Formats: sequence, structure tokens, C-alpha cells
Amino acid sequence: MTFEELGVSEPLLKAVEELGFEQPMPVQAQVIPHLLSREGDVVALAQTGTGKTAAFGLPVLQRIDQKNHSPQALILAPTRELCLQIASDLADFSKYLPDVRVLPVYGGSSIESQIRSLRGGVQIIVATPGRLIDLINRGVAKLGDVHTVILDEADEMLNMGFLDSINEILDHVPSERKMLMFSATMPAEIGRIAKKYMHDPVEFVVGTRNEGATNVKHIYYMVNARDKYLALKRIVDYSPNIYGIIFCRTRRDTQEIADRLCQEGYNAEALHGDLSQQQRDIVMKKFRDRVVRILVATDVAARGLDVDDLTHVINYGLPEDTAVYTHRSGRTGRAGKTGVSIAIIHSREKGRLREIERIIGKKFERKEVPTPEQIIEKQLYSLADRIEKVQVNDAEMERYLPGVIKKLGWLSADDLIRRVLSLEFQRLLDYYKDAPAIDFIDEKPAKKERKEKEKSAPRTDKEKDRRTAEKGMERIYVNLGKNDGFYAGNLIDMLNKNIEGARVDVGRIDLMPGYSLFDIKKKDAQRVVHSLKGLDFMGKRVYSEIAEADKDYARAATRKARENRSGDFDSQFFDRKARGAGRKSRKK
Repeated sequence: MTFEELGVSEPLLKAVEELGFEQPMPVQAQVIPHLLSREGDVVALAQTGTGKTAAFGLPVLQRIDQKNHSPQALILAPTRELCLQIASDLADFSKYLPDVRVLPVYGGSSIESQIRSLRGGVQIIVATPGRLIDLINRGVAKLGDVHTVILDEADEMLNMGFLDSINEILDHVPSERKMLMFSATMPAEIGRIAKKYMHDPVEFVVGTRNEGATNVKHIYYMVNARDKYLALKRIVDYSPNIYGIIFCRTRRDTQEIADRLCQEGYNAEALHGDLSQQQRDIVMKKFRDRVVRILVATDVAARGLDVDDLTHVINYGLPEDTAVYTHRSGRTGRAGKTGVSIAIIHSREKGRLREIERIIGKKFERKEVPTPEQIIEKQLYSLADRIEKVQVNDAEMERYLPGVIKKLGWLSADDLIRRVLSLEFQRLLDYYKDAPAIDFIDEKPAKKERKEKEKSAPRTDKEKDRRTAEKGMERIYVNLGKNDGFYAGNLIDMLNKNIEGARVDVGRIDLMPGYSLFDIKKKDAQRVVHSLKGLDFMGKRVYSEIAEADKDYARAATRKARENRSGDFDSQFFDRKARGAGRKSRKK
């Protein structure tokens, strides 16, 4: 089937052909003929990136009266980014409709220029709800001639709390209108809106309700919670050509992960609600232009993003709402291309993963976190591929080659290749040298067996095991333990806030009642010890040192605890005296 067979007019066909659209996508093939030939309302359920904008945009443009310069179609979108994207697409489609004007209306931009444009006459308004209500209240946006209202990503608008705003806007639109609702998922609220504002809507479903994007492969890696960032780095390193989004649940996690990736040489930027609109625009421009290859974002900040050709979506933990996962994964595998949605989880999230599988109708494939050997091999082949495909400018190179050949001519081809690869990959080789496996292993059977062995083992052997670092690591002692309210999260937070220089990766952590031991790479050990000494944790002065294999930290911690409980003679005397005075007072 072609767009011409769907009934699309000649000027629009010409523009569509120039944009490279050859055959309609499924949602377009179903919706366009209906909108062009019939009246009545429509609910269309389809994933992001399946061609929804053309599905509603082409019929709307075809039905516009070009001689009437008042608004005739209203398109509501949840975010500024999606609003701009829809307006841009409609402008492309209407290239050969010179009298049709499309105006994006959104917050964060000059309201005066939007007012001038509305007064000059526009036929299609693409708007975010808040700014449109402002313009309605100012008497500038007059919707009396609107015959078509479209809610794009309706489920996202509900998630963002726009229901009251939608109700208010629809009160200013004629009741005899065509209403279209496009959504990736079908929560109950969508059904209630359809019942309240639509008249016997026809429903089009591309795929099945709430299903994940068809061309997306779903993968998960299971690691200990403390190893999530290490797993993320390995996944990114194993994907040399990555162009993707890492989704985090909080603004703090988003900024911290983006900062750590940047410090370690990755091309990443953060996108979250603490950024100003101007900062968000700059980040998105760099990401769309591929100056930035990795975007670390919260769900709120990433809503409505319309970016093509993403290779990966990485979930740094699973969202609580399955619809949120559907939207995340739908950012990749668009327009018929394939993509990968990755979840990095710990064991307590496995049940949530199964629930998402059930709802989206897709099975997650568990994979082992890439090993250092696999990563380096993948990176080497990627470099070889780039070298093989590089375009050589012989004319420009000719003048420089004799000098370079003279300098390097004594090297054999093998030596030259080895040096080029070492130059490119020495950082990776150093980083992954002796790096351990970090996949989560169900230790229940092994744990039981280990406990039995520990019962029969002398206490000194157990303590010595705790003081022994894993290969390539250094064991660090800190005088804080569970009795101080000190846990793994406190340790990570303390290191993140106080470490001098580049951030460090923490290995095995052993939390004891009166002290803790943890692993750090040998090259970082002195820096960590220096950064921790003298800090304050809940009123206790922190002491840290590189753990000594023959030092009995458990006995030292017990002795220190006794000293703290006993105190000096004077303090005990005055404490007893005060308690005695209290008893006498109560007797009286």
C-alpha cells in the first residue's frame, strides 16, 4: 500500500516522498484512511516511534481551510521537546501548503512572540497545556473554530498530572469536534477521558495493549547492589558504538552517574528537573547532534523526547510502574529498526522483572556481565573495523607520509599494529587488569555449606579471611561499624563526597559491629585512607588505615567499646551522684 492509496493529497505526497517515506507504517495505514473519509473520534494505541505524528498530521493538514487564518486544529503534548518535534514534522509535511501556519506554544520561551504569532494568524496550534491555558486566559488563543483536538502521548500527560488542564482546555473548544487520542499504553484514566469527552470512539491497536516495542530486545544483568555502576561501565565498554539513554530514578543518581562517567572519559551528559530550560536545550542539542553519545536522565526529564536511531536504553534499576518501562524501552527500536533495552538489577528486583514480563508480553534474557577479556576483544575489533573503513585522503596525506615513514619505517607491520592498539587501549587494559566477575550468584546452597565450615574453623582464621583483600585490591579498615549505624550506603556516600581526585570503585565490604573492612584498588588505597581520616560520622571521629593481615581488629574494637562504656572515674562518679539525687527527689 502507498500513501496515495490511503487518500493523501498531492502536495502532501510530494513532501512525504522528499522526506524518504515510501510505504505507510501499520498505524498510518489504519488511521489515515479513517480520518480522511469518516467523522467520529479515534483512540489509537501504538508505541513511541511507530509513525504516529504522520498518522494524525497528514489528515489534519489535508482538512485545514487555508483561507481561514484562525486555529482549526489543536495538538496537546506533555513536554516542550515533543511539542517542538511535532511542530517541526508538521512544517516538513506542509512544505507545499504555503498558506498553512503551524505554531508551537510552550513554556520556557517568550510568550510575547507567541502572542504576536497568534494574532498574525495560525491554523494549527501544537501546545503544552500550561502555556496554552495562559494564552487562553489572556484572550489571545481563541479556539472557537477548532474542529480537531489531538492528545499525543495521552498516558504521559496523565502521569504528569495534566488531567485538570486538559479538562479546562476542552471547555473552550466546540463540543462538535473530532477528538483523537494517541497513547502507548491504556491506563484506566484514558478510558475515563474517552468516555467523558469522546463520542463512540473507534479504537485502533497496533500490536497488543501495553506491549513493549516489537523490535526491542529485552536483556537483564543481575549484580549485587554495590556493583551496579561497575556493571554499567562494562556494558557501555562492551558497546563501542553506543548511542543511548541511561534512566535513573532520582535526580541525584542521574547527576552523580553522569559526573562519574564524564570523569572517567565517557561522553555523557545529565538531564533532570534541576536543570534550567536553557541547560536542557543545550544538552538535548548535543545529544541529537551526537556530540554526546550517552544521556543520563530521569523519567520526568526524558518524557516526550523524540530522538532517532538510539541503540540502547539502559534501566539503572527498574521503575515501579510498568507503563514507565514501556515508555523507556520504546525510545529505541523505532521506525522499523532494532534496539536493546537493558535492565541492571539486584536479586530483590527479580519479582518486579517477572511482573513487567507478564504485562508487556516479552521475555527478558539474562546475560552475564561482559568480562574484561570480552570487552577488550570487542573494542579491538571495533577499532580494526574503523581503521578498515576510514576514508584516506591520498592527496593531503602524500606530503606528510615520507617524514612519518622515515620515523617509523624500522617497525614491522606487527609491531606497528601492536603499538597503535596499545596507544588506544592501555587505559582499558590497566582498568580491567585482574578485575573480578561481578555477576550475582545465588549463594544459598554455598552459604549454608560455608557456615558449617566456619562453625568448625577457629575464630582467628575467620578474622584473617576478612582482613585479606581480593586479587588486585587493597583492604581498608575504618573504625565505624553497625553499632555506629554505619552501613554500605553510608560508606559509598562518604567516599563519593570526600574522596580527593577521581572517584573510586568499592569492592567487597564486610560490616562488623565495631568496625568495617572494604576493598579498593591498590592504586587508590592511600588516597582513600587520607580522605577518610579525621571525618566526622554522627559525632564519631573517623580513623582509617590499610588493613594489616596479622592485626586483630575484632579484639581491638571490643576493647575500645569497653573503654567507651566504662569512661573515666570522675564521669562515673558524677553520673552515680546525679542518679542518686534523682532517686531522692522522686521519693520526696
